[in-house]
Amino acid sequence: MLRFSPCVPMSLFGLVFCMSSMAFSPSRAADFDAERMEAETEWAVIVSPYAWAASLNGSGSLAGFDTDVDVPFSEIFDHLDFVLMGNVEVTNGKWGLYFDGQHVQTSQDEQAFAHEIGLDIKTTTLSAGAFFKAYEIDLGGQTVFGKPRTIAFEPTAGVRWTELKADVSAFGTSTTKSADWTDPFIGLRMNADLTERWNLFAEADIGGFDVGSKVSVNAQAYLGYRMEMFGKPTILRAGYRLLYQDYENDDFTGANKFRWDVSQHGPVVGFSMRF
Repeated sequence: MLRFSPCVPMSLFGLVFCMSSMAFSPSRAADFDAERMEAETEWAVIVSPYAWAASLNGSGSLAGFDTDVDVPFSEIFDHLDFVLMGNVEVTNGKWGLYFDGQHVQTSQDEQAFAHEIGLDIKTTTLSAGAFFKAYEIDLGGQTVFGKPRTIAFEPTAGVRWTELKADVSAFGTSTTKSADWTDPFIGLRMNADLTERWNLFAEADIGGFDVGSKVSVNAQAYLGYRMEMFGKPTILRAGYRLLYQDYENDDFTGANKFRWDVSQHGPVVGFSMRF
């Protein structure tokens, strides 16, 4: 989710030295352009851990019971046991592949008929996709990483897998029920260098198409700040993300429907580090 293109590793000092020591002939210009193109096609790995404070809103159905889903993040946080979120991207600045995942585990205990009922819920969402830079506008100047400032538009396509798993223990017995589905999606990414340090990234995709869910929508936007961290080019990011899924299938009873018509939305903070 949090991405930036590889920087060009040629320093401005080296360029100035070459220009002052000899005439910058057409042949030298061609050599410089060739070196720059070669640098821009080097593959890089970008690792982006993040935290998404998502609330849930919508409706659901299980075993013939319909319920409204309205869970603010503060309530989820009270029962949060484990969370892992992150994005890994491999890109040469023109083409790229990415993997994005979130795993959240919550637990809670309730009382019923003088007995304690335990409920553990695990939610996992994994996405994998590819993109390419289809159109780029030069804004002039460079970023602090030595890359020309641009606005780039990148079509993307991939698949998103979702699993909901519930472990229920009561009256001395326990059971596990789960549902999972896979959604293909298509979308568009936009990456804009606002200044030499500030960056805006936005992405939106739509999927499902009745292959997995009826429809799924993912939209996110982040404002980023470029800096070095541990000697690596890094972008600190903060923004907002929405994931909406409308999925329906037979539930574990075989006679009723499981439905998950829910949007997850909330602020996101994280960073992207290039290796």
